Amino acid sequence: MILPIVGYGDPVLRKVGAEISPEYPNLSELIANMYDTMYNAYGVGLAAPQIGSAIRLFIVDTAPFAESDDLSTEEIAQLKSFKKTFINAKILKEEGNEWAFNEGCLSIPEVREDVFRKERITIEYVDENFVKHTDVYDGLIARVIQHEYDHIEGVLFTDKISSLKKTLIKKRLQNIIDGKIFPDYRMKFFNKKGR
Repeated sequence: MILPIVGYGDPVLRKVGAEISPEYPNLSELIANMYDTMYNAYGVGLAAPQIGSAIRLFIVDTAPFAESDDLSTEEIAQLKSFKKTFINAKILKEEGNEWAFNEGCLSIPEVREDVFRKERITIEYVDENFVKHTDVYDGLIARVIQHEYDHIEGVLFTDKISSLKKTLIKKRLQNIIDGKIFPDYRMKFFNKKGR
């Protein structure tokens, strides 16, 4: 089932997500709905706060990035096959040089800005079967994970841009809060009933 995506300004996007257990109600259905919602919006990641649940759950599928002409054959293969569910994640380490990438967010449509992040991460999490993993990721995969991880920490990509850029996008952010935008997917706006 496709769920409405919560828009910028909703307090749930600022909450630190709570850890969940295998007994979390309807977890398999929630995860399936999140994938349906993400694919419907042509996203590469979606965190539970973006659908109104302040829990430590996010999903990633980087296959759309595999269509870039700027990547090696190895990078394309990695991106094409990377699809994971992260529960109760904790980034243990961020390493390497910071690099800029133009990021967007399903909760902040029509806004894209360059964000600097470290190139490699070590992350501990459990998957949808509550099997524990500690993995190292780099490049675009690490970038998407860092973006989604920020969501479960109550952080948005707009928090990582300069004060000047924040001033320049202020009106666009207010339009999202007020529901004065019309993305191609269902959204729930803070100052307006969803569409």
